Amino acid sequence: VQLQASGGGLVQAGGSLRLSCAVSGRTFSSDAMGWFRQAPGKERDFVAVLRWSGGSTSYQDSVKDRFTITRDNAKNTVYLQMNSLKPEDTAVYYCAYTTLPGWNTGWREYDYWGQGTLVTVSS
Repeated sequence: VQLQASGGGLVQAGGSLRLSCAVSGRTFSSDAMGWFRQAPGKERDFVAVLRWSGGSTSYQDSVKDRFTITRDNAKNTVYLQMNSLKPEDTAVYYCAYTTLPGWNTGWREYDYWGQGTLVTVSS
């Protein structure tokens, strides 16, 4: 499985960005895609997860109502739409892939990772 993340950049507070993660090599139908982020000097934190089968989602509390994770089955791509961005959202964002069941909010549950894309939100 290979993941290719893109879409990061510099945006002012209150702005929006959309991250993309193209997935190749998927063979499981009960897999999931997650987004994590890591700010300098901090641990990698869960942001959102989407299960390919059924499309159910879960979010970290601090991004609920601002971020939306979606998928395009035809393109094997997962998106993270980020609205009302805040300076504290600044981090390197990673997409990740797992075949484990459940909500998969822990980074150790993921076997495959994209390269990371930097999101910088200025105040």
